Formats: sequence, structure tokens, C-alpha cells
Amino acid sequence: MEPNSGKKLEIVVDGVTWQRLPVRTHVVTKADNIADVVKKYAGPHLQTGDVLFISERIVAISQGRAYPIKDIHPSWLAKLLVKFVHKSPYGIGLGSPWTMELAIREAGALRILVGALAAVLTKPFGMKGVFYRVVGNNINAIDGPCDYTLPPYNDYAKLGPAKPQKVAKELSEALGCDVVIIDANDLGAAVLGKSNSAVTDAFCKAVVKDNPLGQSTEQTPLCIVRK
Repeated sequence: MEPNSGKKLEIVVDGVTWQRLPVRTHVVTKADNIADVVKKYAGPHLQTGDVLFISERIVAISQGRAYPIKDIHPSWLAKLLVKFVHKSPYGIGLGSPWTMELAIREAGALRILVGALAAVLTKPFGMKGVFYRVVGNNINAIDGPCDYTLPPYNDYAKLGPAKPQKVAKELSEALGCDVVIIDANDLGAAVLGKSNSAVTDAFCKAVVKDNPLGQSTEQTPLCIVRK
């Protein structure tokens, strides 16, 4: 539970200092039960008042929502749409034909096309994120293979977790602490699910804004946040 390389253990949010304690796990696969994983690795360290942040990636993987790219066969529509996606150095997102194909399967081709049209029409007005708001379905949590991703998932594409709000509440009941399922990278964070609405999205984003869980080989998809 030491800070990851280049990260700090503590952060100040609204005048209050919080520790972010990374918890190392084994490489999670679809054979794992996410409740068993969090109980085994985070459970022994939890204290009253802690909030457990969980990377959405391991939730999705444990649900069988990560796929080898060799098994994904992009459609003509996926190959066309991917040409118009902004490529970010912090993650592929929908910038590959494999992830775009997953997005089409998850949301449906019509919704994807409507979202793309809405993005084009609103771009001149400086509006950002319109595509993802229109499409919904946690499409923003889809990600693809990157060189820095922990093997074997450097050759996988994955959907976001299914029913993350429900999963967060179930894990909270099992652990006896608040749970947040977060999609974080070096650009920022998105809250996909949380067990307690009193834990605000603004707090969640602020407390992990420097991505203390890491994004590569750290193998710390769990993070205990403690005042």
C-alpha cells in the first residue's frame, strides 16, 4: 500500500487531506468473482470511514466484457467511423476499429450515428462530449489495446462494466464501506457507479485526479481512500 511511482499518497480536497492507498492484486480475469477479489485484497485493510475506489477495468473483465482483438471482426461502419475519432495519447477509446465495433454492438448502429451527427453539428460551437452524452451506455468506458496496458490485456478491447451502480452497492454491502467504480486516466476521471449518493462525483474526481491507481503495470486496481 505504498504510492505508485510518480504518485503521491496524500491529496487535499476542499481543505481536507486524504490518503489514497493503492492495493495490489493478481491479474484479474473473467474467471474471477469481483466480490472475492475485493474481499481478499482490500478487505483486511479497510477501516471505518474508508471509501474503496475500484477501477472499472477489473469489474468489466470479471464480467467477461473484455475480448481478444483477434476475435473482434470490425464492420464496415466501424472502419468508417473510426477515421473521424480524435486519437489521444492517454488511451485508445473509440480510436480503433475493434473498440468502435464494440460500441456499435453495445449501443446500436443508429444511436452511434445519431451521436456522431450531433457531435459534428455542435463542434463549431465548442461543445465537447456531445457524442458520449447522446450515445450513453457508458460508451466512454470502452478502451482498446495499448502498449502500456498490463498483459494479456494489451491485446484486448473491452466494454465498460455492466450495471456499475448495482455492482457498487452489492460490493458495499459485502465490505461494509462505501464503494466507487471509477474510470480514471491521466486526463481525468469518470464515476460509473457508487454505493452512496452522499459521496459526490466532484469529490470522487478530485481525490483521484492524478490517477493514483496507475495505468500500466502497477497492478493496483483497488484504492482505499481514507481521511
